[in-house]
Amino acid sequence: MDIDTDRIDDAVLALLYLGLHAQYRVWKSFDWDALSRLYERGFISDPVSKAKSVVLTEDGFHRSEQLFEQMFCHRR
Repeated sequence: MDIDTDRIDDAVLALLYLGLHAQYRVWKSFDWDALSRLYERGFISDPVSKAKSVVLTEDGFHRSEQLFEQMFCHRR
């Protein structure tokens, strides 16, 4: 199976928006490889820490909001 990791990363980023709390902070309960790729792309803070959450960057916040609306919201 040829997995499209870009689409996986988009889905994870969209779901991070769902768990948003304290402005840009989100729980890091997703696949570590996907979180590492999102970090490398500048969307989240470094997931390798003792904290149970990561912080969305400003770009990450806006992209996660856009992806969440695109993937999970009803269109009128």
